[in-house]
Amino acid sequence: MSEGKFITVEGTEGVGKSTNIAFIQKEIEKRGIELVVTREPGGTPLSEEIREILLQKRNESVDATAELLLVFAARAQHLNTVILPALAAGKWVLCDRFTDATYAYQGGGRGLSLETIEQLEILVQKGRHPDITLLLDIDVETGLRRASARAELDRFESEHLEFFERVRNAYKQRVASRPDKFIVVDAAQTLVEVQKTIENALKPFLDRQG
Repeated sequence: MSEGKFITVEGTEGVGKSTNIAFIQKEIEKRGIELVVTREPGGTPLSEEIREILLQKRNESVDATAELLLVFAARAQHLNTVILPALAAGKWVLCDRFTDATYAYQGGGRGLSLETIEQLEILVQKGRHPDITLLLDIDVETGLRRASARAELDRFESEHLEFFERVRNAYKQRVASRPDKFIVVDAAQTLVEVQKTIENALKPFLDRQG
């Protein structure tokens, strides 16, 4: 049995990840591919508990390194109990965010050392990376307006504009370093246009697996 494919979807706040992940799920499943849809941080009971810790607003200032370690603790549990077993069984995995988000949010946003993040990535992932990543990109102000309109903001979503500008720039740097791995989608388009772009971008990748 051949190993499954690992697809991740990235982006800053308000880019429409949830809606478009549901669309991608349909595109994959209509080809008869068994798929696991999951998210980070989260994806297992323990990792979801860590997610709640990370997202909860609190009076205590959260140390950036503590935040980083919690992210990778959740990732280790998620990777070893959900993602890797699914891939080994020949299933595909579609994940809402993965390590690119850590480089963007904890690296770009918080200003932590990229070398430190890379060391944790090596420790936890042991060379396992997504096969392809879709980055939904939008200007920060538009994204934050969308995010604030849908629900109460969590601890990350409540950060200031400059934080998200750094996050977006960090995503762009990730794309520049690995252009072969990323599909960048302009999330400022209409939903129909965004999903047509995604469909066209994924088609060659899906056709190769057929």
